[in-house]
Amino acid sequence: MPTSIITTDDLHEFKLELLDDIKRLLNAHSKSKINSYLKSSEVMSLLQISSSTLQNLRLNGTLPHTRIGGIIYYSSEEIQAVLTENTINNIEDL
Repeated sequence: MPTSIITTDDLHEFKLELLDDIKRLLNAHSKSKINSYLKSSEVMSLLQISSSTLQNLRLNGTLPHTRIGGIIYYSSEEIQAVLTENTINNIEDL
């Protein structure tokens, strides 16, 4: 098996590349978490509902939300969970 010599410069270069890869992965992960929150207008468009229907879903606890300042955010994962929980599978569920 051929041998190759690894220098301290090689190790330093490897370290820098590894740190850059880790930073890129962390940034991609954090951005995807932030982007998984939707504003009210986005939820109304997505679900094709009115603002009063969205307010009712919020007030009766059907749709969890977070309020920051005057803006209400909804988790896309929570919306998907609510849709999944309320799926009607057959005619007997009607």
